[in-house]
Amino acid sequence: RDVGLTEQGTAEALAAGEKLKARGLKFDIAYTSALQRAQKTCQLILDVVGQSELKTIRDQALNERDYGDLSGLNKDDARKKWGEEQVHIWRRSYDIAPPGGESLKDTGARVWPYYLHEVQPHVLRGETVLVAAHGNSLRALIMALDGKSGEEIVKL
Repeated sequence: RDVGLTEQGTAEALAAGEKLKARGLKFDIAYTSALQRAQKTCQLILDVVGQSELKTIRDQALNERDYGDLSGLNKDDARKKWGEEQVHIWRRSYDIAPPGGESLKDTGARVWPYYLHEVQPHVLRGETVLVAAHGNSLRALIMALDGKSGEEIVKL
């Protein structure tokens, strides 16, 4: 589901923009997912830092982890249907996917090649890149960049 950015998400994006502005960061390019909440986060940050018109590339490779049959269900409804322990395993394990969805490992297999092909060349040229994505897609990226194990990354 492509849900919009919440009030809390808006406040967090604006606060992130202020912190980046205070550091004097200027971006050369921005990347975001195909989902509207990440796009809104990206635009709010760019507005705050005075770069509203910056070239921004949107790609589904940066989308949030696909929770499959869990998508659209609140945690309580999912627990009633599959049990608390099973839902916890699906949500917090590295390599076990919910029915019809992705594991964090699967998400990494989507995000990492995109980073290497699209984002890393800018970084290697010394450019400053903004990536506005999602908790799990960023977690998978951090795992690869920092060499963290699956057990370490699910704790982030």
